[in-house]
Amino acid sequence: MFVIDMFNKKTAMPTPETALPGRDQPIPTSDNHFVNGHSLHDPYPESMEIAYFGMGCFWGAERLFWKIPGVHVTAVGYAGGITPNPTYHETTTGLTGHAEIVKVVFDPAIVSYRALLKTFFEEHDPTQGMRQGNDIGTTYRSAIYTTNEAQAAEAREAMAAFQAALDSAGKKGRITTEIAPLDIFYYAEDYHQQYLAKNPGGYCGLRGTGVSCPVG
Repeated sequence: MFVIDMFNKKTAMPTPETALPGRDQPIPTSDNHFVNGHSLHDPYPESMEIAYFGMGCFWGAERLFWKIPGVHVTAVGYAGGITPNPTYHETTTGLTGHAEIVKVVFDPAIVSYRALLKTFFEEHDPTQGMRQGNDIGTTYRSAIYTTNEAQAAEAREAMAAFQAALDSAGKKGRITTEIAPLDIFYYAEDYHQQYLAKNPGGYCGLRGTGVSCPVG
């Protein structure tokens, strides 16, 4: 019975009454990107825009985006939940409501938001609900948190296009990606930032569907 209860906690969103209390102060994190040296924190160059993506474990997802030309800096953290300034271990209980998120600061003159959406949909399986492969829980859900209505519209259009592509390819799953305005992004701990650059042999569980997303 205990095992079942823990599983349910990890795959069901908490309420404000059941969520962990968190803390007033941000948890310590990195100042600069381990790969390119850019500041993880604003202010960024005025030409930059920001996108937020959840694709399961944020280690491998972040690596995908920092390699894209036109991406100024990336960072990993937590968003979409209730608990203020959560720690990693708190998020894994399922009692904060947060998803693991990659913050992508990019130059739209070089890479479009639509192109980032193409990477997002192709490089993970957005039909799995509260999981990615063997990674199970609310923290591993597929999510796009938007900063304006233009991003929200493009995200919805890309999701519809990818669902049509999945259908045409004979895939039975329905996309479960959460699309919502960003509330607050909390930076993850220092050791999570650019984890796979610091640990080249580290875990990456990302698996796409093998279907191309017709946008970007």
